[in-house]
Amino acid sequence: MELPTKEQAIASNREAWNDSARHHKDSSEWQVLLKGVEQADFSCLDDTLTALLAQTGVDGKEVLQLGCNNGRESLSLFALGARSVVGVDQSGAFLEQARELASRSPHAPQFIEADIHHLPASLQERFDLALITIGVLNWMPDIGEFFRHVARTLKPGGALVVYETHPFLEMFDPEAADPFRPTSSYFRRDPFVQHEPIVYEGKIEQPAAPSYWFVHTLGDLFGAAIAAGLQIRHFKEYPHSNREELYDRYQQQEAQLPLCFTWVVVRG
Repeated sequence: MELPTKEQAIASNREAWNDSARHHKDSSEWQVLLKGVEQADFSCLDDTLTALLAQTGVDGKEVLQLGCNNGRESLSLFALGARSVVGVDQSGAFLEQARELASRSPHAPQFIEADIHHLPASLQERFDLALITIGVLNWMPDIGEFFRHVARTLKPGGALVVYETHPFLEMFDPEAADPFRPTSSYFRRDPFVQHEPIVYEGKIEQPAAPSYWFVHTLGDLFGAAIAAGLQIRHFKEYPHSNREELYDRYQQQEAQLPLCFTWVVVRG
């Protein structure tokens, strides 16, 4: 397989997400969101992330969410007391959905369309807290460059909170005949490539721009954060899945894999 350059992968992923946005809006979940965000205490965050954010401290803080998608998690940060929230995503189509949700909310987040590697100068050293949730890190072809840019958005002493899928899961295919047999190396370097629209459940049999999902080991992630001047303050692995329902089959096993993790790093 001929691998794309970093720039090609980023551009193709942006095109794939823009094309996929309409499929996410055409669902009953979207209608539930439209109603839910009208409440000042709206939150779609699960108990694990809510507890970690409360422990880290959101109340009165300026918060940045990187890879905010349709903004539902950004809006949820106000329920934890965030003073201001900025959501960044490279998909203009998903940000249109984010602004539609925000128009129904009593809160006023700001949404910015930008590639994480080309953030506006106005975001530098501005935030007390940055947030990354499931499905952001694996879209990044150069994890070292990614963390360097993330670190620059934080004030000195600012924290980055991460709630992500565990890289061990990338070794398994939940749709394989034997979903518990490893099918890919933990140290895989070639990205997974998908040619259908990106949806969270099931598949849509339509052509779409290729999307590239990169595998980063825990060592890759820790090394990139440390090299960017970030200090590890918290790391915890969990036996529950925070990604697509297909992966729920890996829960509650006698020989249990870690399925997701939380991680907090702080700018020195």
